[in-house]
Amino acid sequence: MSGKLKLRAVDAADLEVVSAAMQDALVAIKDIGWFAADRRLALVVNRFRWEVPPDAEGAWSRTHSALVFDEVEAVRHVDMPLGEPDRILELLSVGLDPAAPGRCVVLLRFAAHRTIRVEAARLACHLEDLGEPWPTLWQPGHPGADVDAVG
Repeated sequence: MSGKLKLRAVDAADLEVVSAAMQDALVAIKDIGWFAADRRLALVVNRFRWEVPPDAEGAWSRTHSALVFDEVEAVRHVDMPLGEPDRILELLSVGLDPAAPGRCVVLLRFAAHRTIRVEAARLACHLEDLGEPWPTLWQPGHPGADVDAVG
């Protein structure tokens, strides 16, 4: 798969696919926008393209992507350095909050125990790649996984 990714999530299973695609995305604080009047939360990220294998030279790829949540009623956060707009965060997962059954509460979990909590009327999420991908020799690694980081 070498084309641009375009996904929509309306239930927990869809959101798992979005989470897998977004794992290890990098986002600057200034690239996270909460548009209360439009009931929208948007992130413009630098997404690692897990779905695309490395090329013949061993290079993986990244691309800019937009992750958008609509029908958002409230956004809360834990330990987000809002006073540091250039701070880069690493997104680890996106999923429904199991502690909020019967409600649409999405947790965006970042490294260093940072979290964005999105409370919405219903799950209305989409992910879309923007622009063209670029090569990277760095593959994110995770402790205990079969994948090692490449220098």
